[in-house]
Amino acid sequence: MYIFHRAPGRLGPALLLGAALLALPACSFLQPYRMPVVQGNVVTREQVAVLRPGMSRIQVREILGTPLLTSVFHAARWDYVFTLRRQGAEPQARRVTVYFQGEALERFEADELPSETEFVSTLGRQEKPKVPVLEATPEKLQAFPPPAPAPEPKPLPPLPASYPPLEPASLR
Repeated sequence: MYIFHRAPGRLGPALLLGAALLALPACSFLQPYRMPVVQGNVVTREQVAVLRPGMSRIQVREILGTPLLTSVFHAARWDYVFTLRRQGAEPQARRVTVYFQGEALERFEADELPSETEFVSTLGRQEKPKVPVLEATPEKLQAFPPPAPAPEPKPLPPLPASYPPLEPASLR
């Protein structure tokens, strides 16, 4: 009892430190939700299979989309980069580089790309929202009063015959 009367200010920090040390192991089990981060262009195996040397830049853009990286210093090269980071899953990262000779496709280099079906399967299933079951039968619906009629809309005021000038008189 003598300690409590003598040093009440020292007991508070000690209890706080003890509580913090006890709560520390619980923090390893709790993880905040992290939003999935998707960046770049999804390029699939089917898209790259269509590319042929000699295609124009416009044709390549139609097939692969707008490149994520273009550079003034490397005008003959387009980079398509894709990254996907999701909580609880391995991050995905892929790169496709397209090289041009003038306006024609010369060659391309690509990481191992998934097919469209494989890519969609890696995204995981989206849960469908639960739709409540409608419980009112047609007979029960007839018991409700009919909806009130909508009020008549008010007529709009007439438009002005002329509008003020857009420019000040000094500029005319």
